Order: sequence, then structure tokens, then C-alpha cells
Amino acid sequence: MKKLFTFSFLFLFCTLAWAAENNKDIIVYKSPLCGCCSKWVAHLRDNNFTVTEVNVDDVTPYKEKYSVPARIGSCHTAVIDGYVIEGHVPATDILSLLNKRPAVLGLTVPGMPLGSPGMEVGDRFQPYDVLLMNKDGSDEVYNSYTEK
Repeated sequence: MKKLFTFSFLFLFCTLAWAAENNKDIIVYKSPLCGCCSKWVAHLRDNNFTVTEVNVDDVTPYKEKYSVPARIGSCHTAVIDGYVIEGHVPATDILSLLNKRPAVLGLTVPGMPLGSPGMEVGDRFQPYDVLLMNKDGSDEVYNSYTEK
């Protein structure tokens, strides 16, 4: 009986861990006219995310709904597993956030820096930071990209 209990516990634990690790369902609120948003969605799909695109005329209400501070906003807003993803955040940083599970609002790449996912323009590149959005409205650097 003890072996059965141990096996059941391990099976349940592994199943829950697998589900948490593989929850890559993301909803993206974006303009249907924005090419860079579509390229960012393609970047997510290339990294095995399941993307639901919601084309809207104005993304501002979604930024407000999900408490994205205007000063660190971008062109699209996404939600995944309780987190907000604002702008051209690399898929690797989203995965890192999902694995670490900090008690924060989410991640943002403010503005639209050249060279970030979806903003590729030849060899042009602007260094940029991925910011951690805290629930109190503050932010801090989560990751920095200084070269392509």
C-alpha cells in the first residue's frame, strides 16, 4: 500500500510539474494592422507557444485592465498563466518567468527597440532591457540585451 501511495504521489507531482512547464497558452491583444505585432506572434509560435490573437482597434483598454503602467508600455499586451507580457519580450524571458514564478505583474520591453523579437530590421540593433513589472507599479531590470 505504501508503494502504491508513493507511486501515486510521484505520478501526480510529475503530471503537475509537466503541466506547469508546458502551459504555453498565451493571449495577445494587438492591432490587426501592426506588422511587428504579427512578427512577435510568429516568434512565440516558433518557440512552441500556443497563441490566441485578439485583434482590436485600441489596445489601451487592455493595458489598463492588466495594470500596465503607460510609461513602460508598448504596442501589444499579452497574458499568460496569470502574467502580463507587454511588448517585444523574447520567448526565453517569458519561459524563465514561468519557471521562476515570482509574485509580480509580468514583463515588458518598453517602446519598440530595433532587434527585439518582431522588430528585426536587417542588422540594426538597439540595446534594450526586459523589465520586471511589480504589482506596486515599480519595475526593475530582468534581463539586458546589449548586442544582437
